[in-house]
Amino acid sequence: MLKEYKTIKEVAGPLMLVEQVEGVKFNELVEIELKGGEARRGRVLEVNGDKALLQLFEGSQGININESKVRFLGHSLELGVSIDMLGRVFDGLGNPKDGGPKIIPEKRLDINGDPINPAARDYPSEFIQTGISAIDGLNTLVRGQKLPVFSGSGLPHARLAAQIARQAKVLGTDSKFAVVFAAVGITFEEAEYFISDFKKTGAIDRTVLFVNLANDPAIERIATPRMALTAAEYLAYEKGMHVLVIITDLTNYCDALREISAARKEVPGRRGYPGYLYTDLATMYERAGRIRGKSGSITQIPILTMPEDDKTHPIPDLTGYITEGQIILSRELYRKGVMPPFDVLPSLSRLKDKGIGKNKTREDHADTMNQLFAAYARGKEAKELAVILGEGALSDADKLFAKFAAEFEQRYVSQGENEDRSIIDTLTLGWELLSILPKNELKRVKDEYIEKYMVKKGDA
Repeated sequence: MLKEYKTIKEVAGPLMLVEQVEGVKFNELVEIELKGGEARRGRVLEVNGDKALLQLFEGSQGININESKVRFLGHSLELGVSIDMLGRVFDGLGNPKDGGPKIIPEKRLDINGDPINPAARDYPSEFIQTGISAIDGLNTLVRGQKLPVFSGSGLPHARLAAQIARQAKVLGTDSKFAVVFAAVGITFEEAEYFISDFKKTGAIDRTVLFVNLANDPAIERIATPRMALTAAEYLAYEKGMHVLVIITDLTNYCDALREISAARKEVPGRRGYPGYLYTDLATMYERAGRIRGKSGSITQIPILTMPEDDKTHPIPDLTGYITEGQIILSRELYRKGVMPPFDVLPSLSRLKDKGIGKNKTREDHADTMNQLFAAYARGKEAKELAVILGEGALSDADKLFAKFAAEFEQRYVSQGENEDRSIIDTLTLGWELLSILPKNELKRVKDEYIEKYMVKKGDA
């Protein structure tokens, strides 16, 4: 029998203080019963002696503290998981949102997950093909990696997320591939775009969607990414699936964390965010990976919008310390009509070398990647020089590199929203662009690869 308390002392915003409590644990789930029988849920945020501070999921509006009862449920927030979750849409707390039946759970899992023993982790080493050249060719995604996308307000990160969710696959394996998509604090229009896009393309059949809208309570926003990661852990480690987790937009999650921190009157850190923001983000990012002895894996692509396009803002800054690289979207390229507008030079996948090469992609992948980076960097320099000094000041070689940079942006980086390029298509296109340059300038590619793969002028 659950003990009931009528000792609510105070309610402030999403927080409630209950006194004279016994045996209450941090993170424990709570049910608040209002006078009319309406029930609301929350969780224990802090315990101090016989006082418990609660965080309400549905807000505190209409609560009369003298006539409401509090019940502590003895467990933390859980998600009922089942293979039937694939193809379904849920709200941020795991309730069905698509009009379909409730899930009959195979088991219930704590949304905070179980910590992974570092010694049990397996090294990420298998290539994931996203069908997008700028990722597959230059910033390769590897199974078990966490590779965030740093975007800006108004940039097409939502379209990019949908495209990756539709196209991603692990090559050369029979294992099933699933996508868990968490939309955090997005608008109704964005939510409709994701749901209709997945349904239209059939990607919904292998996808679990968790949707938290901008007008949903901030507390729900804290739970949404963890709900998604719990579903991913079940599919990966118990059903042996390769799971790609896409979370957008993590900036909304961090803002909700700041809102709750302010309500608790905590001492703020940088830009008002709580001092434990790094730790909090790490508890989510570190749920990606592979475990020895298990065939499944979790790969994460968190998407976050940088306020004022500032890479030094606490959210992208701390994320960069925890994750294995970053993909940066460029406003300048977006204005030029390059879609998706990948800023190639500052983007980086720290594990790219582990997922490419013979028997994974192709033997020439590493060389072509390095050569494309180097040629594009020199081409951008040449274009900037031409702006200052005029084209007449450029050498013949510089003019070719400037031409290469323009072609590279328009043909390699830019690709259709529905264009799914195989890694072979991407590598072939890379060689086609390198054929613009004289052979003596291709200093990062082995001669044997030039002979074998270079597109001859007459063939292009």
